[in-house]
Amino acid sequence: MDINQIRKDFPILDQKVNGNPLVYFDNAATTQKPLTVIQRISDYYLRENSNVHRGVHHLSQVATEAYENARKYVADFINAKESKEIIFTRGTTESINLLATVFVPWIHAGDEIVVSGMEHHSNMVPWQQLCEKNKARLKVLPVALNGTLDLDFLEKLLTPKVKLLAVTHLSNVLGTVNPVKEIIRIAHKKGVPVLLDGAQGIAHTKVDVQDLDVDFYAFSGHKVYAPMGIGVLYGRSAWLQKLPPYQFGGEMIDDVSFEKTTFSKLPYKYEAGTPNVAGALGMEAALRYVNETGWEDILKHEDALLRYATEKLENIAGMRIIGQAKDKAAVISFLIHGIHPFDLGTLLDQMGIAVRTGHHCAQPLMDFYCIPGTVRASFGLYNTKEEIDIFAEAIEKAVSMLR
Repeated sequence: MDINQIRKDFPILDQKVNGNPLVYFDNAATTQKPLTVIQRISDYYLRENSNVHRGVHHLSQVATEAYENARKYVADFINAKESKEIIFTRGTTESINLLATVFVPWIHAGDEIVVSGMEHHSNMVPWQQLCEKNKARLKVLPVALNGTLDLDFLEKLLTPKVKLLAVTHLSNVLGTVNPVKEIIRIAHKKGVPVLLDGAQGIAHTKVDVQDLDVDFYAFSGHKVYAPMGIGVLYGRSAWLQKLPPYQFGGEMIDDVSFEKTTFSKLPYKYEAGTPNVAGALGMEAALRYVNETGWEDILKHEDALLRYATEKLENIAGMRIIGQAKDKAAVISFLIHGIHPFDLGTLLDQMGIAVRTGHHCAQPLMDFYCIPGTVRASFGLYNTKEEIDIFAEAIEKAVSMLR
């Protein structure tokens, strides 16, 4: 990979913040967008803008074909069996809420749903609320201090009462890449369907839903160099066929009368209203960019950055890295003894370095570690070891100012 050439595709990186060159290490929150993505969105509005599936005129047909081709590309990207298994949403949060809503008839009093202790709020609160509504029980697979999950304990948790296991593919706080294929195997052996929160997984692993044998996989485009406001719920067609619709209105209907309404086939059954066509096309452009850059090269580069940054940070006095799993992606959460993460993050920003501070929408995980939050540095394909050197020096400088 020619990183210098890649960085030219992301003009936002070529700027100064508070008089210093921008070092963008907040990729777990959102990634920057390459010019090809920005241009694809612009081209749609300049030359193709029309509502899809609704018209016989030329622009509508062009837009419809482009939109459905984007769906096919996403399906191929994650190796879905059929493109109708790809439901476009606004992002991971809506994808999970969609599933939690349509699962209401399947969850009864006394049933159980299992989540892990490292979940983002988006993959915990919807299931918590569903359990409260239907008098079911939310059970938690605990996290070990090193940031891993106990699969032997999972076997015990998955009783006949469990109707769903919802777990993150990759922790947005710890960087842990969970052994999801084995988790799914264990769950299926017990007859339990599995949802993977792939918000981070889609950007840092090669996702193959058929190989994983997963029932549902949710992700957001903006975590993988695509626009905000577009996401995906992959669902095994056998599940999506039998679950009810999510919202009601135009596009998702087959036949309507005042007496009765019947609903459209997949995937349109779950896509009521005017879709985010530009977002879908932008997502396709982003995934093409990733493929053309080379997945294996990207993953090797990010792993090298993770290892280099870990070594640099561990040499800083008072450093505590939260999450020491053997299988990690390009995310490092840390604390400096005696320094609040917000104070450190604020000083780093003054030096042009963008990191995330707080509980990262994983407050129960912070409570488990008995900490108020962390500073999180997360890397993308355009980051460099030189930026990590700047980062480490800036931490040292900030620490000297705060002590």
